[in-house]
Amino acid sequence: MFRNRDMTGRHAARSAVASRRPRVVIFVGVALVLLLATLVVGHGTGGWGGDAVPVAAAAGPTPSPSSSPSPDPEQVAEDARNKALSDRLDALDMGGATLSVAVFDLVDGRAAQYNVESGLTYDTASIVKIDILATLLLQAQDAGRALTAREKSYAVPMITESDNAAADALWETIGGSDGLDAANERLGLTGTTAGSGPLWGLTQTTAADQLTLLSGVFGNASELKPDSQEYMRDLMGGISAGQDWGVSAAGDPAGLKNGWLERSVTGLWDISSIGAVTIGDHLCLLAVLSKDNAGMDVGISLVEKAAKEAASVMER
Repeated sequence: MFRNRDMTGRHAARSAVASRRPRVVIFVGVALVLLLATLVVGHGTGGWGGDAVPVAAAAGPTPSPSSSPSPDPEQVAEDARNKALSDRLDALDMGGATLSVAVFDLVDGRAAQYNVESGLTYDTASIVKIDILATLLLQAQDAGRALTAREKSYAVPMITESDNAAADALWETIGGSDGLDAANERLGLTGTTAGSGPLWGLTQTTAADQLTLLSGVFGNASELKPDSQEYMRDLMGGISAGQDWGVSAAGDPAGLKNGWLERSVTGLWDISSIGAVTIGDHLCLLAVLSKDNAGMDVGISLVEKAAKEAASVMER
C-alpha cells in the first residue's frame, strides 16, 4: 500500500510540475518580448541618453522657411519712373483736360507711362495721318510696287503740312476704315479703331498704340520695309514751321506729327503729339494725347509740359 501511495504521490508531483511548465515558458516569453520592445523603443527614440528625433523627420531634409521671390529690378525701376511721372503730371493744372503719356527708349528699352491703363481712348485728329501713310505703304508693299506719283503728291503735304484734302484722298485710296483697321492689326495696334465713313480724324487710339505705330516707323522690327520706314521718317522730319510743337519740347526731334481738333458739340479741343526725340543721347518714342482742352493754345501748352516731364523722368 505504501508503494502504491508513493507511486501515486510521485505521479501527482510529476503531473503538477508538468502543468506548471507551460506557464513558466509563457512568462519567460512575455518577459523577453517586453525586454526587446523596451530596447527597440529606447533605440528608436534616441535611447541611451540621445535626443529624441522623429523618424519621419530624420528620414528627410529639414524644410527651410518659405521666402518670396526677389522683385525684378527692371520692373522696380519702371514702377519708380511711372510714379515719378504720375506725381509730376498730377501736379499740373490741366484745366479739366484729360491726358495720357507714353515714352519708350529705343536704345535700352526703358519706358514710362501715365494714364495709359485707364482704358480711355482719344480722338486721333491729324496724328492718324501717320497711320494712313503706313497703311498705304503696307498695301503698296503687298502689291510689290512703289508709291505712285499721285500718291506721293498727297502723302507729302498730308504729313509735312497736315493737309486734310490730301488725307481725304489717301483715306479713300486705302479703303477707309476697313483698310486702316486691317493694317493696324498687322502693325500690332490693339486699342485703335478707325473712324467711320470719311471721319478719319475721329479714329480712337491710345498712347500705347501710338508707341507701337512709331516703333513700326523708327524701330528695327517692323511690317514696314526699310525703304518704307525711311520714307516716313523723312516726311516726319520735315514738318513745316509752326507745326513743329508738341513732343519736340522734350528734346531734339527726329520726326513728329501733331493733331488738333475742336469738337463741334462741346467747343473743347483735342490736342495730341507723337514722334521720336533724342532725350539725353538716346532716341526715344514719345506720345502725348489729350482731350477736353479749353483752347488750342492751352492744349499745346499742356502737351509740351507733359513732354518735358516725360523727358525729365527718362533722364534719371
